[in-house]
Amino acid sequence: MWMGLAAAMLLCLLASAAVAQSKVNIEQNFADSLTALPKDELSVSGGFYVPAYSSVAMSQGKLRVDFSVTLSVHNASEAQPLVVRRIAYFDTAGKQVESYLKAPVALKPLATISVFIPTDDVRGGTGANFIVDWAATGEIAEPAVEALMVGGVANAHYAFISQGRPTRTAGKK
Repeated sequence: MWMGLAAAMLLCLLASAAVAQSKVNIEQNFADSLTALPKDELSVSGGFYVPAYSSVAMSQGKLRVDFSVTLSVHNASEAQPLVVRRIAYFDTAGKQVESYLKAPVALKPLATISVFIPTDDVRGGTGANFIVDWAATGEIAEPAVEALMVGGVANAHYAFISQGRPTRTAGKK
């Protein structure tokens, strides 16, 4: 019983720390991952759409399970900085819920930044998603962008990843 109580207290502390982290900006949280913005023209750019699930229906739709979401943006280049221009979070209806950058930031080679959405923040709903826009001064390895969802109900715990999909225009050629 004492172990259960201790575990519950630890989870509460972690949850409150996560909420506190979500209030702090990326520039402060990930200062060691960032570098100065390049002075050269940003001639290469792209974007990612990343599905995220802050809530999932279970038990034939009779139960809703809420998940924490961690969006990670990885600079896959070993040599060049990656400029992240926008990280925006949208709900099921496509309405922007949050914008996580005040201004573009540059990631060092192989560095990562992330955004954390706590379990109790269900503003995104079952069809939440992120848009991440990036740029570079020249040819660069495409960044890796993904969301990790973690949550549980009773004694069952779930974790899954949603990989970002590059946003490209589809249609006739």
